[in-house]
Amino acid sequence: MKYDISKNSAPKMPKLGKGTECVKILLSQVSKDMYEPLVPMFFPILGAHVSGAEFQYPDLTWKELCGQMANLVAESGGNKGQLSLLVEAICRDFRQHDEAELKKLVEWQKQVKTKEANKKKPVRPEVAFWFPPSDVTNPAFIQNAMGCESLGNRTQYLNMPEVEMADRMCGGHRQVTQMLRNIYDRQRAGALRATADGVTGNPVLRANLTISSTPFATRKFYKNELFNGTFGRMVFSYKARTSRDGRIPRQGKYTDEFYQKLDEYLVRLDACKGRFIIRPLNKLADKLAQDMASLADLADDDVLWDISKRALVSGWKAGCVLWILNNQAWTKSMGDMVEWLVYHDIWSKMQLFADMLGKDADVVGEAQRRGPKNMLDSLPNTFNEAQLQALRTSLGKSAEGTNGQLRKWVFRKFITYSPQTGLYTKTEEYLKG
Repeated sequence: MKYDISKNSAPKMPKLGKGTECVKILLSQVSKDMYEPLVPMFFPILGAHVSGAEFQYPDLTWKELCGQMANLVAESGGNKGQLSLLVEAICRDFRQHDEAELKKLVEWQKQVKTKEANKKKPVRPEVAFWFPPSDVTNPAFIQNAMGCESLGNRTQYLNMPEVEMADRMCGGHRQVTQMLRNIYDRQRAGALRATADGVTGNPVLRANLTISSTPFATRKFYKNELFNGTFGRMVFSYKARTSRDGRIPRQGKYTDEFYQKLDEYLVRLDACKGRFIIRPLNKLADKLAQDMASLADLADDDVLWDISKRALVSGWKAGCVLWILNNQAWTKSMGDMVEWLVYHDIWSKMQLFADMLGKDADVVGEAQRRGPKNMLDSLPNTFNEAQLQALRTSLGKSAEGTNGQLRKWVFRKFITYSPQTGLYTKTEEYLKG
């Protein structure tokens, strides 16, 4: 495990080496304080450019690169607006496509208003917007999903500057859970119903989302979604409040040279079709799954274990995007990036919601934040059962779970047990990390 996510400081992003050149290009336009917060947000945008491709996850299921959802969280005035500038840069081709689709609708509306339309109503053209407006309503979202499905199984991408906009897209806050789960799992909308114009469709929801919000708005929005799977399906990228240094962050310039370099990578995403198995990525996913299980055992934290499973899938999908961008080749730097993305997501979730996972709260305070605590690190190199039991009690955990936790640590070779002394000792393997 490379990263200690129990601290308030974010895991440090690895150096961008071979295979992460597209990330470097995008960061060239970003102020330095936003490097780490924005990188996880790139992949839902880039992934929306891929259609007609499936990748095999280690569990042998085939997954598309739709269903990627990420929420950027920073205080008001924390430079979240830089995300929208990057979105427009990456989605220029989407805008051009959508302008042509809009012209079709405008022309149809003109025909409807003519006198001849009273005799023979013109049929509404089938259109599919790839980059709908952020304030899209639920009926429009479903209708657009129908168009995207019938016109090539395209993924629609939405960027929401405020998290509350998701309510409008989902048809109200009560429907947020079902809608976001369906998007993540590439399920059908469940929207089949009769209308005055006939029966509406029930399309597969192929969509990628990025959302921006403040910590307060984020906690309020997801307050009732922490234990139903919605919270775990969303990637969070949290930027903690920085010191008052009195400096205005500097951004880059979106020049023709920048767009030319970026477009070389976007073409690779658009051209990717077929079924693929990225064996080095799957091997890394298996390793990270073991690391997550070890981390959860060290902290004796079931919530951490639960959220890590989907954080791993999201990181794996980001790895698929990197693989395409790198001409369908894998590098160590790409693996380092995927590993960091998984830990950064879990760290962000713990920073924002750890106290709420045990009780309701509306105000986030530094004293309430916590990461998963490695209890073994808090014990001496040689200790007894009573010491672990006392530590568990001080952390609000049950004394009855002490024996089970010791058995897991012995099984994972974190510690050894001496029947002669009744003491447990940390192994050399564990002490060397």
